[in-house]
Amino acid sequence: MDQVQEASRPGAREPGGTVVTHPPGLVPGSPAPASRRGILPALLDRPLTSYYLVLGITTLLVALGLVMVLSTSSVQNLGQGGSPYSGFEHQLLGVILGLPCLWLAARCSPRVFRAAAYPLMFAAILGLLLTAVIGVKSAGATRYIQFGPVAFQASELAKLAFLLWGADLLARKEKLSQLDDWRHLLIPLLPGAGIICMLVMLGDDLGTTFILLLIFLALLWVVGTPLRLYVGLLGLIVLALLMLVVVAKYRSARLNDFFGPQGSPVGPNQQRIQGEWAVGSGNWFGVGLGASRQKWGWVPDDTTDFIFAIIGEELGLVGTLCVTALYGGLAFAGLRIARRAQDTFVRLAAAGATVWIVGQAIVNICAVLGMIPITGVPLPLVSAGLSSLVITMITLGMLMSFAKREPGAAQALAEAGPGPARRALSWLGPDRRRE
Repeated sequence: MDQVQEASRPGAREPGGTVVTHPPGLVPGSPAPASRRGILPALLDRPLTSYYLVLGITTLLVALGLVMVLSTSSVQNLGQGGSPYSGFEHQLLGVILGLPCLWLAARCSPRVFRAAAYPLMFAAILGLLLTAVIGVKSAGATRYIQFGPVAFQASELAKLAFLLWGADLLARKEKLSQLDDWRHLLIPLLPGAGIICMLVMLGDDLGTTFILLLIFLALLWVVGTPLRLYVGLLGLIVLALLMLVVVAKYRSARLNDFFGPQGSPVGPNQQRIQGEWAVGSGNWFGVGLGASRQKWGWVPDDTTDFIFAIIGEELGLVGTLCVTALYGGLAFAGLRIARRAQDTFVRLAAAGATVWIVGQAIVNICAVLGMIPITGVPLPLVSAGLSSLVITMITLGMLMSFAKREPGAAQALAEAGPGPARRALSWLGPDRRRE
C-alpha cells in the first residue's frame, strides 16, 4: 500500500531508481476525468440525451418544413390564382394539430400505447377499406378521403397502428416464451402485415407498402428472429415487391427509365432529371431561400415527394448535409432509446418507429438524388401533408415518452425541476406568495 501511494506522487522512484512523474491528481490505472475524455461523449452519456435529441430535431425539422412548404407551394398557388400562403396555412394547421398530440403522447405511459394498438389497427383497416370505396382519385391512385377542406390518408395511420400492434403482439409472446417456435413468431404477425399491405395496395401505394415491410422486418430483427428464417422472409419480400412492380405498367416503365438512358428533361423522366438539376444547381450554399428556379413548374411534386430537391437548390450542399445530419441524429436517439429500454414492448416500438421514420427519409432522399427509382414517399416532417405530419409527430412523442423512462431519466427530470412554462404558470397562480 505504501508503495502504491509512493508511486502515485510526482517524482516518486521505482524500485530500480527511475523517477516516475504523473500529472497531479491522476493515479495510474484510474479512469480519466470527463473533461479529459471529451465534452461530447460526456453529453451523449447523460440520461436525458435521447429525450432532448428527439425534441430538438423534431422542432428543427418541423420549422424547416414550414419554411420550405411556404417557398414551394406559393408558386403553384399563384399559378392557380389563389393565395400564395394557402399551402403554408395548411401545413401550419398540421403543426397546430400535431403539437398537442405530440405533447400528450410524450406524457403517456407504454401501457396507453399498448392499449391503443388494437383499436388503432381496427381504425386503420376500416379507413383503408373506406378509402378504396369512397376515396378521392388523384393521379391514377385512390389514397385519401376528403372531409371538407381536410384530406385524411389512412395509410399513414396504418404505419403507427401496425407498429404498435406488432410490438405488443411480440412482447406478449416473449412473456409467454413462445418465440422459440417459428409458427408463434410469424402467426398472426405475418398475416396481419399481409392484410395491411394488400389494403394499402388497393390505393396503389407501393411506397407506403415498402415502409410497412420495413417496420415488419425491424420488429423481427429486434425480437431475435433466427438468421435463416429472416433471410428467407427477406427473399420473399423482395420477390413480392418485384412482382408488384412488374404487374403495373407505369411502375415497370419507371424502373426501365431508371436503368435506361437519361432521356429528355421534359418527358417521362422530367421529375428525376429536373430534381437532380435542382440539387446540383445549389452548389455549396444554395441560391437562397425562395430564390429557386426549378420550383416554377419544372420539378413535379416539389412540395411533397421532391421537396428535398428544392432544399438542395435553395440551401445548397451545406443545407442538405444539415438535413441529413438531423435524420442521422434521430436515428442515433431512437436506437439509443431501444438499446437502453428494459421493457420488450418499448424496445420493439422504439426500434420500429426509428426504422420507419429514418428509413422513409433515406428512401425519399435517395430517390431525389437518383440513387433508387422514384417511390413516392414524403420526407418526414418536411413534406407537405397533414396526415403524415400529425402521425409522425405522434410517433416522435411516443419516442419522447420512452426516452423519459430510460435508466436515470426520471431522477434527472426531477432534479431539473419544472420547465419555463410551468414556472410561469406558477408565478401567475393565486397561491403565489407575496413578498
